Amino acid sequence: MKRVLIVSPHFPPFNAPDLQRVRMSLPDYRAHGWEPIVLCVDDRDIPGMREPELSKSIPSDVTIIRCPALSLRWTRLLGVHNIGLRCWLNFLFSGARIIRRERIDLVFFSNTQFVTFTLGRIWRAWLGTPYVFDMQDPWRTDYYERAGSRRPPGGWKYQVARLMAWMLEGWSFRRVAGVMSVSPSYLEDLLKRYSEFASVPTAVIGFGASQHDIAVALAMPPPAVRYERQGGEIHILYTGASGPVMPHSLSVLFDGLRLYREKNPIGARRLRFHFFGTSYVAPGQGRDSVMPVAELCGVADQVDEIPHRLGHFECLRLQLEADILLLPGSSDLAYSPSKIYPYFLADRPMLAIVFCQSVLEQLTRELACAFTVAMTEHGPKDEAHAALARFFDCALHGFPAGSLPVRNQRYFDEHFLAESLTRDQCRLFDSAYARAVAPS
Repeated sequence: MKRVLIVSPHFPPFNAPDLQRVRMSLPDYRAHGWEPIVLCVDDRDIPGMREPELSKSIPSDVTIIRCPALSLRWTRLLGVHNIGLRCWLNFLFSGARIIRRERIDLVFFSNTQFVTFTLGRIWRAWLGTPYVFDMQDPWRTDYYERAGSRRPPGGWKYQVARLMAWMLEGWSFRRVAGVMSVSPSYLEDLLKRYSEFASVPTAVIGFGASQHDIAVALAMPPPAVRYERQGGEIHILYTGASGPVMPHSLSVLFDGLRLYREKNPIGARRLRFHFFGTSYVAPGQGRDSVMPVAELCGVADQVDEIPHRLGHFECLRLQLEADILLLPGSSDLAYSPSKIYPYFLADRPMLAIVFCQSVLEQLTRELACAFTVAMTEHGPKDEAHAALARFFDCALHGFPAGSLPVRNQRYFDEHFLAESLTRDQCRLFDSAYARAVAPS
């Protein structure tokens, strides 16, 4: 059995979006011929939310090597909070020792701390070990430079990160043995920038969802965050971060609600919208990002927001208890939200507000999992508002037969269950390893 070193700075009990692929895949790597060893940062060196239940989902016989990172007490004096920068030097030498000692066949970088990707090329030069990248987000992007885009967040830190991406992405990718991506457009962008990328094994592999996670969520006590049911209210839920590229779809949603309320004030009042965990910060530190949009559209009295980060299993439990799940799209057409997959397993009616020709639009059509409202960023929104009115009518009447699409369960099981996605990852590992060791 071949051995893969998985580089994932964030790891349970810490809770972060970029560790979920590895966490869900660990039980199944061996079934496809790969023994996993995980290199992560000691959770004592990472500030943020802990979720002990996540650790219970990790097989007890998987080797987890926790490495210290530079102390925030010192690095914050230089304005450095990024965990990738803080762990880079320790990972460099710890990873090299692991590769030698454990006779690692392949290194897999599955995280969004892109500076760690540079270690792949260094280790390959030192030790000859091939490496594979997991593009959960684009490393280098021109999204905020496009006409009509809002100002990028982060000020000078964004500019430094952008400069590093331009300097280091190409250098790291020119010796990569394989690349997986959650979005085909990320791979297309890489091919445009680097012609040699055409011969590299690639695969589009989404995040997926785990039936085991649903069982864990159902066995947990009711979450502390709740919504009261009264007067026949219909509770529409969104869980997860609300980034700066989402207000377009939220504006369409809230404007549609305002227009619907003008025509059907009594029925519309039954619709309650909840946005939970809309930032990545601890309780008491987050700022509302959804409520300002709702206030601007005049419907804030039907919307509530909890900005601090919620636990993974807490979100799953809330999704299982909601009447409707909301999936607002992004003006970044390559955006591929991982929450669509646990939403699917929750088996609740779903409302998706998507941009035409986006990855999200394609996903919702393939899975037939949602009432889909399509729109363009700058075009008129009349059709979208009319579609929302039809959805609200259906919701108020209990979703009559035929009002929602018939879910494509077979397609989901084949392409988006954690077990199936781990199989696809290992196929890419096999191709990348074979290409790397083949005689030149």
